[in-house]
Amino acid sequence: MMKQDRPLLQVHGLNIEFHDVLVPETVVYDFEMDLYPGEIVGIVGESGSGKSMCALAIAGLLRRHDMQKKGEILFAGQDLLTCPRSVLRQFQGNDIAIVFQEPMSSLNPVKRVGWQVEESLRIHTRLSKEQRYEKTIQMLDDVELADPKRVYRQYPHELSGGMRQRVMLAAAMICEPQILIADEPTTALDVTVQSQIMELLKRINREKNTAILFISHDLSLVARLCERVLVMQGGYVRESGPVEDIFHRPQEEYTKKLIAAIPTIPTMPTVTLS
Repeated sequence: MMKQDRPLLQVHGLNIEFHDVLVPETVVYDFEMDLYPGEIVGIVGESGSGKSMCALAIAGLLRRHDMQKKGEILFAGQDLLTCPRSVLRQFQGNDIAIVFQEPMSSLNPVKRVGWQVEESLRIHTRLSKEQRYEKTIQMLDDVELADPKRVYRQYPHELSGGMRQRVMLAAAMICEPQILIADEPTTALDVTVQSQIMELLKRINREKNTAILFISHDLSLVARLCERVLVMQGGYVRESGPVEDIFHRPQEEYTKKLIAAIPTIPTMPTVTLS
């Protein structure tokens, strides 16, 4: 991907502090990141490192009470931390979309799949019911769901975990956002389906030129998908750079430990038959 001159998203000096505890607790310190059009950037770190907090802040999903947020998240000339809620809602689902780890907790169990995938179209467009239906069927097909017309009529509990995650990707991409935030989107899936979702994210990026922010605790997944990576620990970015540099020339001890912890398949000895 050829990096354009102007970032699509800029995060400067992001600090997040919770105030719903006896002693205020800072969970993100001085987070900095640029995201360019069509780029795939990974944020990796163990649980509690602050990576998902950064993703939620960018998506505008953090509460504005019980916590203090400092810094800037700049998108389309607006600071997403301080802009009016009405402006933020225009971006959410339309320009910036998010997919979470467990789709069953994100999908409404009593609403049919099609109705839920169409939600952003109802909010952000003036399409007719028939136009929304056609666009939704096309999107369900685009995320490689077999028989999309049948899936449209089904409820979430009637689908497998991998199918539900594809539905969530369809819902996120229905308005063709400029940024897709994928927060641990494959953690709850088996290895085969995980690989399929990773390939689907690559295809979305390639065909739609969608910038993807990929959040994970798994460095091996980040290496397969991302161009740049930020390594977080304890709310701080410990190291950042091109994936090639981070994997082959890590500077921080924490990054070296993460890389060393990546499982490897031992090479089977060669057996020569005489």
